[in-house]
Amino acid sequence: MIGPVTYEFEAPLWLWSARKTDAWMFVSLPTQVADEVLDLVGETGRGFGSVRVEVSIGASVWRTSIFPSTDTYVLPVKKAVRVAEGLDVGDPVRVRLDLVDL
Repeated sequence: MIGPVTYEFEAPLWLWSARKTDAWMFVSLPTQVADEVLDLVGETGRGFGSVRVEVSIGASVWRTSIFPSTDTYVLPVKKAVRVAEGLDVGDPVRVRLDLVDL
């Protein structure tokens, strides 16, 4: 088991174009962070290659998973967090991401 691994970064919030009516919004991990995560978890990711994380955005903290995308991982940002933190599409989001269950 690997000890706690934490990343901090800022990235824009974006809307998943495949299901705009559902308003699924995400933040993409910077490529360097995604590469390090992949190096750590390798092929041991959960369903769909997901990785369990604990996330902090502003005062909001929750557990979720990041999911592999074309060249990075994406982090879903749930509506309750977006409302609590006053976030909308295109806003820069400061993220603290802790890998859990490694």
